[in-house]
Amino acid sequence: QIAFGRRALGNRRLRARHLSTVHLQSRDMIAAAASSPACARLAAPTRGATRSPQTQGKSLLGDGGFARDRVARRSIAARWTGRDRRHASTVVRADASESSEPKPNGVYERFQQGISDEEREAVRQSWDKVMRWSRRVEEKNSKKEDVLATTKKVAVMGGGSFGTAMATLLARNKADLDVVILVRSEADAESINEDHKNAKYLPQYELPTNIRATTDPAHALPGSDFIVHAVPVQSSKAFLAGVKQHIAPETPLLCLSKGLDRETCEMMSEVIPEGIGRKQPLAVLSGPTFAVELMQGLPTAIVAASEDKNLAWRVQRLFASTHLRVNTSADVVGVEMSGALKNVLAIAAGMIEGLSLGNNALASVVAQGCAEIRWLVSKMGARPETLAGLSGTGDIMLTCFVNLSRNRTVGVRLGKGESLEDILGSMNQVAEGVATAGAVMKLARRYKVSLPVLTAVARILDDDLDPRDAVEEIMNLPQVPEV
Repeated sequence: QIAFGRRALGNRRLRARHLSTVHLQSRDMIAAAASSPACARLAAPTRGATRSPQTQGKSLLGDGGFARDRVARRSIAARWTGRDRRHASTVVRADASESSEPKPNGVYERFQQGISDEEREAVRQSWDKVMRWSRRVEEKNSKKEDVLATTKKVAVMGGGSFGTAMATLLARNKADLDVVILVRSEADAESINEDHKNAKYLPQYELPTNIRATTDPAHALPGSDFIVHAVPVQSSKAFLAGVKQHIAPETPLLCLSKGLDRETCEMMSEVIPEGIGRKQPLAVLSGPTFAVELMQGLPTAIVAASEDKNLAWRVQRLFASTHLRVNTSADVVGVEMSGALKNVLAIAAGMIEGLSLGNNALASVVAQGCAEIRWLVSKMGARPETLAGLSGTGDIMLTCFVNLSRNRTVGVRLGKGESLEDILGSMNQVAEGVATAGAVMKLARRYKVSLPVLTAVARILDDDLDPRDAVEEIMNLPQVPEV
């Protein structure tokens, strides 16, 4: 202890001696700077100072009385000490940046040490098993019909963003495939044909040169191997009635439209045969697929559902690429109803965002909405596994949580106090959830299912309930077991 005390005393004396030396050096440096010609040129007469005839032409910091001017000395000292402070702060910042570099905390090393060689080998074997399965499936498919190779022409009815994006995917899959988009206006057709852009909906993206457009269904539809339906749900029945004479009975229709007919509560698998006046080969496609990201070539996945297993497989082979996985399903009701009801739920999610109620509330409302969708579609005959897949959970997460969603945007603006009339009047694309909400209420009554969140959305859209009041009333519902 005595030795330790002596060492501490010695250290304190060394530090005091060092500080004294630094102080003397700084004082000498300031004094030398104050008497230097360079600083004399920088110095200005202090306020109120006067020159005598004897000091005219001499520096204020010369050998005369002005050299002892305290204010001038303070000025010079301040300049030098300011520089010292700036230098010191630079050193401190440099030291801080060095100390801010992440230091190994051993977590990664402990993680690596926690994995045994047997576990690493098991993971490698599992991955190799997936790759072997992939090769077997591809080898099996190579012996079947090459759908893309035998397809010469695909027509797309509807020149909106989603229809254009799916047309682009097809055109990219095969450079000599004739992809024809049936649009409403000559201006839209001209933009696609001459500028290779959909100027109205996707103006920033260039379309493949094997995409063309027309307003004439007699030119677009006959001779097509597949016809893609991308017309808004509420307009579909009348549209199909006007073009049905150009659609061959054997041509498969691939439906991209999501929603329910407002008047009849029919799904698109029911609307299409009624509009055409006959039964038509049909598949519906649904999943987490924002048009903008499809145009950018970002990866995603979708479901092709049809009662005809072979047709679902052919649609899979037609659209599948390195950017798009296509799963098949026979559960048409589950795929369609998930795609329709998630739009209504997205409006509810948007309202939570617009009301600034936080992430907890958002997650709770979406979870409750998912349960309500499950209650309804299960009674309509959908399979539970469909609701847990791409067209269910996948599409719900995308539409409810991402700003690109049109239906979510409607909800956000409603939550911020805008009227539905103003919101819809400012949009150039359809938010299907607005029209679908009323149809959902009819189905709920038909199947005797209680849907608090989806019902609240319908009432708000009908201007019968304020969004904030709706949240308060739902929160005050009786506490119940998890269902």
